[in-house]
Amino acid sequence: MMRVVGLDRAVLFRVATSERLERAVKTLPWGEAAAWRAASRYVAGRSRDQALAAATALLGRGHAVSVDLFGERLSDPEAADRVLEQYVELAASLPPPASEVWLSVDLTHLALDTDAAVAADRLATIARALPTGRRVQVGAEDADRCDAIMACVLDVAARGLADRLGATVQANLLRSPADADALADARVHIRLVKGAYIEATGAHPHGEATDVAFLRLGFGLAQRGAGTERGAGARRDGSGAGPAPGHPACVAQG
Repeated sequence: MMRVVGLDRAVLFRVATSERLERAVKTLPWGEAAAWRAASRYVAGRSRDQALAAATALLGRGHAVSVDLFGERLSDPEAADRVLEQYVELAASLPPPASEVWLSVDLTHLALDTDAAVAADRLATIARALPTGRRVQVGAEDADRCDAIMACVLDVAARGLADRLGATVQANLLRSPADADALADARVHIRLVKGAYIEATGAHPHGEATDVAFLRLGFGLAQRGAGTERGAGARRDGSGAGPAPGHPACVAQG
């Protein structure tokens, strides 16, 4: 049974991340419109104004929110600079209070794979654009990118911006206890999730083993008084399946 569940996860993940399928859907009559109808319950809107309206509505219902621009795996530095400009503009548009409305970003959307040092500079620029009390939460990506993501986050934290940063730790990864300790030592806020990526090595199986790892990490971070937020799983697009009182809900602009 566990093998069947694992296979289903792998198949679903490949379908969800397939650029070929995305292109095929867009070529079909009404394909893009149908895809948007299916996705719209998870996405705040296609424009900044729509995303901010959704964020304001969630705040009114007592939820904290995190606003994200959809995108990842950029390789073009000029495109990444345009994304940076959009994030800086978004940072200036977020509603109060600062402690309840954050930004979220995947570092591959800032061209991490092309030049990690420049991606760190872009992340620092976003962090500097935020007022005191507001953070930019760096999202989870596949395990092969963890070293580069950790290096970027810790680099930016060392620039005096730790209080403007958050990072995501995936409990299913065997490396995560050490990563959580490093982030806590740097005073970076930690978003603890179970993890959704399908990893060939270096990870606990999904299910009980990951559940136990999640609980152990959460307990350890609570014991040391580290700032954390706990979620059900990592999401490749940063969109939220629904807010929970007391925890940030992710609001994504398409």
